[in-house]
Amino acid sequence: MLQSLIRRPRRILMTVDAVGGVWRYALDLARELAHGGDSIVLAGLGPEPSEEQAKEAQAFADLAWLKTPPDWMTRNEDDLEMLPQELRALVGDHAIDLVHLNAPTQAVGLDLPCPVVTVSHSCVVTWLHAVRGQAVDGEWAWQKDRNRRGFDGANAAIAPSRSHADMLEACYGPIAGLSVVSNGTRPGPKAERREPVVVAAARWWDEGKNAATLDQAAALTKWPVFAAGPIEGGDGQRVSFSNVVALGSVCHDEVRRLMARAGIFVSPSIYEPFGLAALEAATSATPLVLADIPTYRELWNGAALFYDVHDPGDLARRVDCLSDDAQYRRRLGDAAARRARRFSPARQAAAMHDIYDRAALAVAER
Repeated sequence: MLQSLIRRPRRILMTVDAVGGVWRYALDLARELAHGGDSIVLAGLGPEPSEEQAKEAQAFADLAWLKTPPDWMTRNEDDLEMLPQELRALVGDHAIDLVHLNAPTQAVGLDLPCPVVTVSHSCVVTWLHAVRGQAVDGEWAWQKDRNRRGFDGANAAIAPSRSHADMLEACYGPIAGLSVVSNGTRPGPKAERREPVVVAAARWWDEGKNAATLDQAAALTKWPVFAAGPIEGGDGQRVSFSNVVALGSVCHDEVRRLMARAGIFVSPSIYEPFGLAALEAATSATPLVLADIPTYRELWNGAALFYDVHDPGDLARRVDCLSDDAQYRRRLGDAAARRARRFSPARQAAAMHDIYDRAALAVAER
């Protein structure tokens, strides 16, 4: 009886925002879940998606946009108080079987008869811990409390890497039911020929993306360095490049074509709970030069070059080592592509289904 309740197609409500990396995570996972027979309702928070984004999502999911902002886009906890009501309305209107929240704070106050699963992709608390070596306090202190309550209120919690899971428990204490499910992505394009350029992709206004080190290294490398992604954030954050060629915001498909044509992909990030851009580059067999942080070591050790995250000279030397040796680039790119096959959307969806099943069983038995 219980097994029949669990192993069936579900109507899944999944939260998303159109600004950060959660958009790509949610769409790739939702597409794979829909391919397997589930029905998906995407509930958006914050600025509405572009016409192109909405069209992509509506090809396989229903799309509803809420009035509540993502937690990271507000300093006022009161701005989140209407979210439980908005989500409960969608659960009722769409006969939802399971709720997948892409931030633990969204589980606070959400009293539902169906399972609630939450994923921590990033948070202010772990960001401050990794980027500045600080504990959260002052105007952001409510974030730690709300995340903690969200973890406690959900039926299951997920991190995209063991490194991020460890950091979560270092910052929040033990989290019951915390599992690791790696992100997945579709195979990238294959370029007919490589160009002698270095490509990086990130939200560069985010201090954790380490734009300054990339820019300083670009003054030293033999190949030019191109950076795709916005340099201005919505809260006044801004970064400028002197040596990097800044491409600004570029559509996702074009970023993946840039990655496929590039001779080298670089990620200088100080803080990456997973690092989807590195995976996307790897699927196109682009050799990786990555900051030596725990997440990247966990996922890419033996399939990438690593450099001291705060040393632009070390980054430049690693890049030049590759740019001088085409055979080395091919070997490293092939190693990255082999590693990337571990992170397929099918494997990700299967792992998520296992967690959904366990959450559904826990709710059915209570």
